[in-house]
Amino acid sequence: MAKATIHRTHPEILQRLKRAHGHLSTTLTMLEEERPCLDLAQQLHAVERAISAAKKALIHDHIDHCLEQAGNGSSGAQRSALDEFKRISKYL
Repeated sequence: MAKATIHRTHPEILQRLKRAHGHLSTTLTMLEEERPCLDLAQQLHAVERAISAAKKALIHDHIDHCLEQAGNGSSGAQRSALDEFKRISKYL
């Protein structure tokens, strides 16, 4: 398994995930309070969007930084990077 690398966008991704966590926590409270389904659906939509945005930012960051660096390496590193790209791209 490749060593994890922290990129410039990771703090932004962390903030997006914290926002998603907050939306999810609010949704759980709303369910316990028996809030209307329309309100719950709206809140769950916010959770999905926040997680989706974080995932997209992470994958794009990976493509921009990790694969670019690997392209400057040996052919073995390039193959490894491309294999990793294929594995991660299924989550787009």
